[in-house]
Amino acid sequence: MIDDLKNCVLCPRKCHADRTKKPGFCGGTDQLRAAKAVLHFWEEPCISGIHGSGAVFFSGCALQCCFCQNQKIAAGNYGIAITSARLAEIFLELQEQGAHNINLVTASHVLPWVVEALEKIKSKLNIPVVWNTGGYEQMASLKKLDGLIDIYLTDFKFFDPKTAKHYAHAPDYPEIAESALREMLRQTGKPAFQEELLKKGCLVRHLVMPGHRHESIALVKHLYACFGNDQFLLSLMAQYTPLAESEFPELCRRITKMEYHSVLKISQELDFSGYSQEISSAMREYTPDFDLQGL
Repeated sequence: MIDDLKNCVLCPRKCHADRTKKPGFCGGTDQLRAAKAVLHFWEEPCISGIHGSGAVFFSGCALQCCFCQNQKIAAGNYGIAITSARLAEIFLELQEQGAHNINLVTASHVLPWVVEALEKIKSKLNIPVVWNTGGYEQMASLKKLDGLIDIYLTDFKFFDPKTAKHYAHAPDYPEIAESALREMLRQTGKPAFQEELLKKGCLVRHLVMPGHRHESIALVKHLYACFGNDQFLLSLMAQYTPLAESEFPELCRRITKMEYHSVLKISQELDFSGYSQEISSAMREYTPDFDLQGL
């Protein structure tokens, strides 16, 4: 594990940081840090179900988007340090609490610990494991998850490299996210359900942002052209919530009904299966209270 952290290339940033001495771009060090482990009810219905998703929120993030609702933990310096052994225990505890799945939220930069924990107790889990990601994934890292992850819950945030550069300093995001999605689909195949719950497959999220509906429409059309409409579930989100301290004036408002419904209309015309939100979903309740519960 230490070798992976001394010259870190776990994410596409490939910052080559020696995380035993200083944090990487993601904010991660040579310690696994988490901010909460709890039954979570704010995912899509096929993930949250009735009893909740067993979500573990990790501290740090490889993308560092300027509009992140989880900024409190994204920088990596919030949370408490735990071992991979403790992480494995948390997975089993969440299962005992009735979780429909184990939901690993933003875990790319802590992959060595996650793999170690899952390899230890995967045979004891009778619920799926969800990789909940911003979509900015290194191919070599994804391949290490093959056989350990049942569901990929992935964002496809940006379609235009200029937008990705502007808001996340990641102009390669669209290319990376598309390649990552292809690998995710290879690993899981088409969505498979048990009653109303997703047991295997991919769910692709896209957050419609103010002033960017044309880019969102282009993305939905591109996904259809590349993958068709039955390889994954598509979740179009209307929950963008402006941050008071945003340095980007164009992002200091919520999206309009017209913006969201123009994107939703295209996805419906292309007959994607999945989920949509009401405009009223743009509220702070979607941001968890990171109180270190369950760690």
